[in-house]
Amino acid sequence: MEFKIKLKKYAELAVKVGVNLQRGQTLLLRAPISCTDFAREIVNAAYDLGARDVEIEWSDEESSLIKYIKAPEDIFDEFPKWKIEKYNSLLDKGVCIINIDSSNPTIFKDVDPIRMQKASKASSESIPLWRDAIISDKIKWTIVSAPNKEWSSKVFPELDKNEAIDKLWDYIFKCTRVDTDNPISSWKNHNSKLAEKVMFLNNHRFKSLHFKSSKTDLHIDLPEGHVWAGGSSVDPNGIEFTANIPTEEVYTLPHKFKVNGVVSNTKPFIYNGTIIDKFTLTFKDGKVVDYNAEVGYESLKSLLELDNGSCYLGEVALVENNSPISNTGIVYYTTLYDENASCHLALGSAYKTSIENGSEISKEDMDKYGVNDSITHDDFMIGSSDMNIFGLTKDGKEIQIFKNGNWA
Repeated sequence: MEFKIKLKKYAELAVKVGVNLQRGQTLLLRAPISCTDFAREIVNAAYDLGARDVEIEWSDEESSLIKYIKAPEDIFDEFPKWKIEKYNSLLDKGVCIINIDSSNPTIFKDVDPIRMQKASKASSESIPLWRDAIISDKIKWTIVSAPNKEWSSKVFPELDKNEAIDKLWDYIFKCTRVDTDNPISSWKNHNSKLAEKVMFLNNHRFKSLHFKSSKTDLHIDLPEGHVWAGGSSVDPNGIEFTANIPTEEVYTLPHKFKVNGVVSNTKPFIYNGTIIDKFTLTFKDGKVVDYNAEVGYESLKSLLELDNGSCYLGEVALVENNSPISNTGIVYYTTLYDENASCHLALGSAYKTSIENGSEISKEDMDKYGVNDSITHDDFMIGSSDMNIFGLTKDGKEIQIFKNGNWA
């Protein structure tokens, strides 16, 4: 009974704080078939809040695995026309989106990365308006997680599968503040604290950042007019939503052509159902010019060669080491949690909301403003207990932002 109460509160959090569903609005719920109970709670919460319609888009990784292995290769270059029409229609309706993340971190480890690269490219290139609406906050969206047996067993390999699921649920409820008396109020307070960090960074208008640790020595210039954000976002109608539940980060965009140095990951990076780990990237004038990886080298290569922008950065995010998710001491093997336990960078597209008047910048002018464009956006973790970050102001003043992994 206690679990059911928490699951209901979690669903209400996704609907009320995540997408902040408005009366009469359509919700697209993207859910794995392993998450039917949680999905139904979200549907129930959405209609209680006045949703006009809830459309569910079910997915099944096992079926996707069979397709990746057995389907003819040319199918991965195609994207169905009916799906394009569907997503464009949902945009016209002013849809909001809840994504339930419940992946097996290693399910696609034996799949040819080229097949997955083709499928990802075909999808992203076929629905540019949909992708632009998400990265520009033109529609409200959120991601929440739910355990499955494979993921839970990866996080807690020493436990029986059912015990592992129960334990991961406990951590998810804790990290999302669902275990508090009033999760929605707790989230409002949390977002307010993140807003204070955002204000500090925006007031200083740093020209560049220097990340320095035992594994990283990286200089990142920030473009003119960059904007820090964190916690909740705002859609064109001024309605708040929280894209990631949980979230502990504040973030902006690096200048596409002004990143130089070496950076190494500090947590495993999950890309297309494969693990990439123990890797180092070398940047020159913004571009990855050298790389290596002890785990998942071919997948990393596939990502960096996906398109012209996938070997440049689109996000720099600050997360202190002394944060709720980090303090659990667990590697979650999913980006949503691991990126909110660590400072991180993202290869690929920048969010246009991270620069002043970003929605007005044409695709042709993005390079001029230092804004990276790509069909992908993939975060990898670089934070550590010995990470120090220094910000350089326009007048040449150096201010320490992070000291030994935490806000200075």
